[in-house]
Amino acid sequence: MSNQANGRNRAQLLQDAAGGQYPYAAVLSCIDSRAPVEQIFDAASGDLFVARVAGNVASPDLIASLEYATKYAGSKAILVLGHTRCGAVKGAWAGLEDGHLTGLLGRIQPAVTSTKSETGAEATLTNLDQCSAVNVKMTMDTLRRESVILAELEADGKIAIVGGVYDVATGEVEWVA
Repeated sequence: MSNQANGRNRAQLLQDAAGGQYPYAAVLSCIDSRAPVEQIFDAASGDLFVARVAGNVASPDLIASLEYATKYAGSKAILVLGHTRCGAVKGAWAGLEDGHLTGLLGRIQPAVTSTKSETGAEATLTNLDQCSAVNVKMTMDTLRRESVILAELEADGKIAIVGGVYDVATGEVEWVA
C-alpha cells in the first residue's frame, strides 16, 4: 500500500531457490488477472505457494496441494483470497451453466444462496462483493471439513487458515473471519 516495492536482489533469490523452497504461506486465489498474488503481497520467488482457480474454490487437487505446502514444505499459513468484482461469483449468481464452468460455479452456489437470502437477489456490486467474502469463508470451511490433515494442523496450532478479499479498485485486502 506504500507503493514501495521490496526490491530484493533477483540473482540472490534465484541462488537461494536453487537450494530448496521454503514458502512461508500458501495462497488459494482466483485466476483473475487483476489480482496478482505476488504483487499484492510484494512477494518474490520462493516466498509463496500460489494456487489459482476461478472463484478460489477448493477442489480435491487444490486441497492436496495445500496439504503438501503445509505438511511437507513447511508453510505456516493458508490464505484463501477472493476479490471484488469477481466474474466467477457473478456467473454463479446468474446461474451460468456452460461446459466445465457448470461444476466449478456449482462450488460457489452455496455462497450465492446464503448471500441472496441476506441481501436479496439483485446483482449489485455490493451484493456480489459480499458474496465473494461469503465464498472465501465457505472455502475456508471446505478446507477444514474435507482435509483431515489441514484441520489437524490448524487444531494443533501448526498452521493458520485465514481469508481475505482483495479490492481490485483500491489494492487493499480486507480480512475475513
